[in-house]
Amino acid sequence: MRSLEPARPWSLRRRLLGAILVASTVLWLAGLGTLTALAWRETGEVFDDALEESAYMLMAATTDLDARGLLAPLPPLAGDEVRRVDMQYQVVSAGEVVQRTEGAPARPFIGDYDDDHGFADLRIDGDAWRVFVVRDEARRFEVQVGQRAEKRMDILEELAEVLWLPALGFLALLALVCWWLTGRVLAPLRRTTAAIAAKTPDDLAQVAAEGQPRELLPIVGALNDVLARLDTALQAERRFTADAAHELRTPLAGLHMHVQLLQRQHPDLVAPFQKLRQDIARLTALVDSLLTLARLDPLARAQLGSESVALLPLFDSLLAEYAGEAARRGIDLTLRRDIDAVSADPHMLAIMLRNLVGNALRYCPAGSRVEVAAGMHEGRARVTVRDDGPGVDDASRRRLTERFFRVLGQEEGGSGLGLSIVQRIADLHGIALAFGPGLDGRGLGVSLAWPP
Repeated sequence: MRSLEPARPWSLRRRLLGAILVASTVLWLAGLGTLTALAWRETGEVFDDALEESAYMLMAATTDLDARGLLAPLPPLAGDEVRRVDMQYQVVSAGEVVQRTEGAPARPFIGDYDDDHGFADLRIDGDAWRVFVVRDEARRFEVQVGQRAEKRMDILEELAEVLWLPALGFLALLALVCWWLTGRVLAPLRRTTAAIAAKTPDDLAQVAAEGQPRELLPIVGALNDVLARLDTALQAERRFTADAAHELRTPLAGLHMHVQLLQRQHPDLVAPFQKLRQDIARLTALVDSLLTLARLDPLARAQLGSESVALLPLFDSLLAEYAGEAARRGIDLTLRRDIDAVSADPHMLAIMLRNLVGNALRYCPAGSRVEVAAGMHEGRARVTVRDDGPGVDDASRRRLTERFFRVLGQEEGGSGLGLSIVQRIADLHGIALAFGPGLDGRGLGVSLAWPP
């Protein structure tokens, strides 16, 4: 059975870097092999030249040869030179070695060389040798200078021991340079990603195509097409909601007046008509909330005006508006302020506080307390609306700002849009909306924290 786990995302930069490094390493190894072959050839030529020069020098020094052999001893090679390059020579006469260095074999390197001079490769006692032979003009004797092949390899090994660390260092430097270069090359991709990630539901503006690399232009164009279609659909939805809400307000107001008239004409039906009036009022409030959201949704923070709003007249208007309802419900409504003003759109701030206070009064039973307070908290202006009513469980708190969400078990009617409106206005102002416990650890507390 195939796994249903999603595939792990892969990195374009890492793949590009891996491809570059693999190709670079292969080419580096190929270049290293080529350089090694060239170094072997050039080293061999240098050693061949040394063998040839040594042979001619020895030939020039070998001048006196009689039946007793060489009368003048040959000049020995320098000790360090013998140790490092291992050049061994023989003076051969009539097929016999009449003089040789200590490391040279007792028998001639080459017994039947048929030319006056030249190179030969041979094996003696399992060792590979490179030999140069030169004869004197009278063909009385010949000088044979040889070198073990392993000595030539030793020179390459010493060279490799010196060069391997810098070579690996340059390979690591190549990896770092490739990492940096791929980062620079892919920087437009990161910038485009950041521009797309910064998009919000309120920002459906086109992603700028200027300055984009040719490879990204089709993606940016396709994304802009999607954004344009989405913006058109959202605008149509918002226009429909606004138009529908606006068109519903007039017939609802007329219906409310007709019910009032019927209630006066038929006093015996007061209770049914009162229930109908309440339903119409709830429907009117829902339409008003929908119309408010339809006006708020297309707004962006940059479009919203902000000014210093004095809290004293705002709190006085709230008290005047809700004092009668609080008294009728038997709820103690208090307003307290420790700061004079906050920065916001005055009309929007009033809508937020009316929704919060209205919710608290609607869902708290008689004998409860509702407190509206404004002050400073941790360097930030904060307005709180708290009560000691039945409260809301943690699971429901996380969903309070969802549109049309209502807590189960509430007997009071409502549209489920009040806190959605508060959340939307808070987002437009950059205000942090949070829910917590209310007064004395009971009920519900709502806090609005302004940016520092």
